[in-house]
This record gives sequence, structure tokens and C-alpha cells, in this order.
Amino acid sequence: MNGFVFLIIIVVAVIIFLTLLFSFIPVGLWITAYFSGVKIGLFTLVGMRFRRVIPSRIVNPLIKATKAGLNLSVNELEAHYLAGGNVNTVVDALIAAQRADIALPFERAAAIDLAGRNVLEAVRVSVNPKVIETPKVAAVAKDGIEVMVKAKVTLRANIERLVGGAGEETIIARVGEGIVTTVGSAVTHKLVLENPDLISQTVLEKGLDAGTAFEILSIDVADVDVGRNIGAQLQTDQAEADKRIAQAKAEERRAMAVAKEQEMIAEVQSMRAKVVEAEAEIPLAIAKAFEKGNLGVMDYYNMKNIVADTDMRKSISNLNLDKDDTQK
Repeated sequence: MNGFVFLIIIVVAVIIFLTLLFSFIPVGLWITAYFSGVKIGLFTLVGMRFRRVIPSRIVNPLIKATKAGLNLSVNELEAHYLAGGNVNTVVDALIAAQRADIALPFERAAAIDLAGRNVLEAVRVSVNPKVIETPKVAAVAKDGIEVMVKAKVTLRANIERLVGGAGEETIIARVGEGIVTTVGSAVTHKLVLENPDLISQTVLEKGLDAGTAFEILSIDVADVDVGRNIGAQLQTDQAEADKRIAQAKAEERRAMAVAKEQEMIAEVQSMRAKVVEAEAEIPLAIAKAFEKGNLGVMDYYNMKNIVADTDMRKSISNLNLDKDDTQK
């Protein structure tokens, strides 16, 4: 009985050992690779385990590449995997490029993938160009009328410039700049509406795809709308600004006139005060003249008579003036 139990324990241990062994050593993957024509050693697969590389991520793309006629090595794929690349996508891109007769070596495809671009999508766009649409770009012609243009740009990926080349955002920005320049140089907005192809021709001649990861095949104007009369609005704003400046200057002149008037009033009041002060000194001067004998009593009365006569003449003159005004 004890021998039977011991035998069962040995069988279970062997099964567990074989299970762990075959899970660590991908024998099934090695057999699949062997019958697919991929020559890869079993110890090479074991070495991948120690290098923390999932063997299926290398062997399956290698099988795919071998069936497609590509000459790739295990070391190239494993190095790209360890660098953080997507081995399966790179192999699919190489196969697509080979079918489309596009020169794409593995090193360039790996560099494109490590640069963060989708190399398979780039190959597809190189074979089948894509169309991107710009937002509505507002520009003003020389006659002051706003024109809003929307364009469709046909792009083809440039494999040679995918690493380090600018993306779609740069293309859209440059096309928008070209639209603004073209519309801005037009004499009237009607010229743009009559010949929208002028925008396409002018923008294409600028070579906007320089330094980008794409080649511009065509620029087609999809929509042209007339917007606001910017020129008239600017003239209105200028007139309003001129009006405010004129009002400010008028207010400044009025304030200066008021200040001048206040200054004159102050001067008159100062002169009146001086006159009053001088008149207050007259009695003192007369008293001193009496004391020194320079003025007699008769002289004083004659002076008073002259003053009274002067006041009477002034009163009569004022009465005559009031009478004339009443008659008129």
C-alpha cells in the first residue's frame, strides 16, 4: 500500500515537472517554426525566456516574414522588441511595402516604429493617399471683404522623411497660411470667388510639404463663403475713434477756456480788492492833507461837488440809455 502511494507521488511530480518544463521551453512553438521553414534552435527560445522576451512575439512574425519571402533574422527582431518596438507591425509594414514595390529596409522601418509613428499606416498612405480637410480659414481681400475657405489636401506618405518629418498639423497650418496669403493678395473678393483654383495653384507652388513626412499631391478648394465687410467695419471703428479723439480735444479746449476764465475772474477780483484797498486809504490821505495844511476846507468841498456832479451825470446817462432801449 505504501509503495502504491509512493508511485502516485512520483507520477504526479513527474507530470508537474514536465508541465513546468514545457511551459518554460516552448516546444510547441519550436515545432510550429520548424514545420514553417524557420530555422531556430530550441536553446535560442530558452534564451529568450532568460532575456525576458516572449518567444511568440518573435517567432510568429518571423514565420510570417519567411512565408512572405523576407530575409529577417531572429536577432534583428529580438533587438527591436527589446528596444520597445512593435515587431508584428514592422513585419506587416515590410510585407505591405514588398507587395507595393516600395523600398523599405528593416532598419528604416524599425526606426520609424521607434520614432512613435505607425509604420504600417505610413506604408498604406504611401500606397493609397489620404485626404485631410482643413478648418475654415478666414482671409480678407484688398477690397476689405472677408472670404472663408475650406480646402481638402491629398497627402502621400514620404517614407524617406517619416523620421524627423513634420506631421499633418504642420501641413494644415501651412495650407491655411497659403490661403490667407493668396486671398489677401487678391484685388477683390470676387476674383477669388470666380477663380478658386488660384488658391490651389498658388499654395502648391509654395512647396508646403518641405520638411514634412508627406508629399502634397493636390489641394482642392471644397467651400468658399463670403463673410463680413471688414474694411467697412474698420472704417467705422476708425471714425468712432476719431470722434472720441475730437471730443476729448474739445473737452480739453473747454477746460482750458474755463480755467482761463477763472484766472481772469481771479485777476479782476484781485484788482477790485486793490481798488477797494486804495479807496480805503483816501480818507486817511485827506486827513493827513488837512493836518499838513496841503488841503483846505473849500478845496475839500469843491472836490465833493465835482464827485457829486460826476455821479449825477453818470445817472442821467444811464437813464437815457434805459429810455432808448425801451423805445427800441
